[in-house]
Amino acid sequence: MTVLITGATGLVGQALVNLLLQNGYSVHYLSTSKSKLINQNNYKGFYWNPKLSEIDTNAFDGVDVIIHLAGASVAKKWTNNYKEEIIESRVLSTRLLYQTLHKKANTVKQIISASAIGIYPDDLNYIYHETDNKVDDSFLGNVVEQWEKEVNQFEKLQILVAKVRIGIVLSDEGGALQEMAKPIKLGLGAAFGSGEQYQSWIHIYDLVSIFQFIMNNKLAGIYNGVAPYPVTNAELTKAIAKVLKKPLFLPNIPKFVMKLILGEMHQILFSSQHVSCRKLLDAKFQFKYASLDKALNDLL
Repeated sequence: MTVLITGATGLVGQALVNLLLQNGYSVHYLSTSKSKLINQNNYKGFYWNPKLSEIDTNAFDGVDVIIHLAGASVAKKWTNNYKEEIIESRVLSTRLLYQTLHKKANTVKQIISASAIGIYPDDLNYIYHETDNKVDDSFLGNVVEQWEKEVNQFEKLQILVAKVRIGIVLSDEGGALQEMAKPIKLGLGAAFGSGEQYQSWIHIYDLVSIFQFIMNNKLAGIYNGVAPYPVTNAELTKAIAKVLKKPLFLPNIPKFVMKLILGEMHQILFSSQHVSCRKLLDAKFQFKYASLDKALNDLL
């Protein structure tokens, strides 16, 4: 079976490629960087440039499933230009895939796209399920709404569409966990704001396994890519400090301080989304790292 991956050289993409190659899949991937194109027996790179609507259509040869992860990182300062890039990198790349398949005879039966729990409104008490259709009136809420709308277009081509709304990805290769661990390792760790905001997290191994599970079971629809036990920001900070055997004695970091440092992007740290993965559990997906302690002990 051949899978085409976009965003294959990113944090999640690299872990997914490794998992699929280990399990005997052939992987094609699209990259905007010609220097990252490799051509091996079961791992082949193809060039694309969504901004210029350029794509090597050979990438689709013999492909059964597309896993679409491409998108500029939201963990960089949101200048007006960069906000545009965050939206365009998701919308234009999705649109280019759709337009190419619309014109070209192909064997694609399913697309599984990354999405984000940032679509859910900030709420300290509510537990979100995939059926909740309120959209957060923030920049991120708007990004995810536009992104998912583009992905839904593939249904017109009789292609199964699945979307994985991803929470905070915990990895030892980079991303949120490593950033949170840095000040804690220096003895400077502290929760953000009240610390009561819920953070729905997932171990990177479980996340890439969810993509494989959705593919193997030919599932469609929205799935929350989060572990079964979300925690508050204060609990997450304490748990990291405990695993690293570091003290936490500083007061919580006020919102206005992070707003000064990060600008609008500070919302990511203070927004509360308590998200359920019941739909995945009901589909019989098994988490390897369901508890935070187990995930952190593995990664730290």
